[in-house]
Amino acid sequence: MKDTQIPTQYPAGASRQNIDRALMSDQDALRAEAGKLAAESATASDATNWFELLYQTAARGEATIPWATLVVGCGFGDDAEFVASLGFNVVAFDISPTAIDGARSRFPGSLVDYTPGDLLNPPASWRGAFDLVVEIYTVQPLHGTARTTALSMLPRLVAPGGTLLIIAHATEQSAPERDPSSFPWPVTRDEIDSAAGLLHPVEIELLRDDETPATLRWRAEFNRKA
Repeated sequence: MKDTQIPTQYPAGASRQNIDRALMSDQDALRAEAGKLAAESATASDATNWFELLYQTAARGEATIPWATLVVGCGFGDDAEFVASLGFNVVAFDISPTAIDGARSRFPGSLVDYTPGDLLNPPASWRGAFDLVVEIYTVQPLHGTARTTALSMLPRLVAPGGTLLIIAHATEQSAPERDPSSFPWPVTRDEIDSAAGLLHPVEIELLRDDETPATLRWRAEFNRKA
């Protein structure tokens, strides 16, 4: 999945190295616009409206979706389609109507139920309704009370006997400083534990990749008793 953007035109005869540098510069500028929206949202205590603004801006080619180069999530539908391929009946939601429209357009014949929704205020019918709840890189762009609320809502969606799976960028710091201009904000162990709610922890792993410096990620699995 490529970042959403309008391709830049380069002069004939430009070297591959110069083109690569120009592409990297384009990407940095597009990601900077996403960071600007996140910072303005955090400063204004506007927890989630910036997601729709970001998807609209990306659709015009003026920004990129930062998490699209990692794991896209419901925004563009890749994770939802994968889970559906395993045999699940999937409901995939995103607070951004533009993102939902994009997922429906990418997978026009999909059996996934793509629907706008707000994790901070989910429909009452979703409470305890799902055998598997998958959260990948959704909490880390949130700031302040919205982040706390999102974490507390996740276990409430799990049905008796069901599973909550969380994958997130991690930090080993217990109380990291979170500059609004430097999103996304990695998730602490205490935050992972708080997402359990009344669920039972099955396995919580802190994974390190081979990059230098290493990128840390949480993989946490929780189960609700039947």
